[in-house]
Amino acid sequence: MSTQKTAIVTGAARGIGAAVAKRLADDGLAVAVLDLDADACADTVKAITDAGGKAIAVGADVSDEASVAAAVTKVADELGPPTVVVNNAGITRDNLLFKMTVADWDAVMNVHLRGAFNVTKAAQKYMVDAGWGRVVNLSSTSALGNRGQVNYSAAKAGMQGFTKTLAIELGKFGVTANAIAPGFIETEMTAATAERVGVPFEDFKAAAASQIPVNRVGAPEDIAHTASFFISEGAGFVSGQVVYVAGGPKD
Repeated sequence: MSTQKTAIVTGAARGIGAAVAKRLADDGLAVAVLDLDADACADTVKAITDAGGKAIAVGADVSDEASVAAAVTKVADELGPPTVVVNNAGITRDNLLFKMTVADWDAVMNVHLRGAFNVTKAAQKYMVDAGWGRVVNLSSTSALGNRGQVNYSAAKAGMQGFTKTLAIELGKFGVTANAIAPGFIETEMTAATAERVGVPFEDFKAAAASQIPVNRVGAPEDIAHTASFFISEGAGFVSGQVVYVAGGPKD
């Protein structure tokens, strides 16, 4: 019987999610690369399998309970019981409050918060049965407030409360829950932000780096390394924590 653990990483087609999926595969886990479109996950899956790891692409809308239930069952059947969940799926619909629509508010809440709830709820029974589990939720420095992101900031602050409560409820079953709050990470999402505000991405990154104590912007691999720690056996006494991976102190 295989002792290989299985992880689900949401929003894993690109960016932070892809980096986390690859790192967990390097750590020896089988990885379900989950995103809205399974075809979009092909590059991440290929990178993992080419390196000798085990991965499958899974298409699901994390905001839809039935879609998630079907996806998690598929993962359990094809890879094994998922005892690691990384809730990374996220979108932005930035605008100032007076211009933000209810649809923009709901879209962000549904992907981040309802999505994390749906995936964790569907997977937790496998963790409880195994007497071991790891949940890692992606928050953001935007949880501390960020102009033009009242929806995203609220969702990312919500991820922290969600994490702390999971830690309290699931701890007795051998399950830890922690959150990572990235600062400026170089991804397609931050590139899109630069384009929206009309600044060349290199200039945008340079401006951000000048405000960061370590004098650089982050890479997806910086987040993947922290996720790897939280998921490791050695981190079993670390739960309910929020780590700001932002190149300097955040409150």
